[in-house]
Amino acid sequence: MKNLLWRIRNKVRDEEGIGTVEIILILVVLIALVLIFKDQILGLAETIFSHINKSVKGVY
Repeated sequence: MKNLLWRIRNKVRDEEGIGTVEIILILVVLIALVLIFKDQILGLAETIFSHINKSVKGVY
C-alpha cells in the first residue's frame, strides 16, 4: 500500500513539472513570434486605431 502511494505521488509531481515546462515553452514561442512580427503588428494596430478615430470623429 505504501509503495502504491509513493508511485502516485511521484506521478503527480512529474506531471506538474512537465506542465510548467510546457507553459514556459509556449510563452517563449509567443514572445518570439511577437518580436518577429512586431512591425506588422504595430502597422495593423495603427490602421485599426486610425479607422476607429475616423469613425468617432464622424459621430461627434
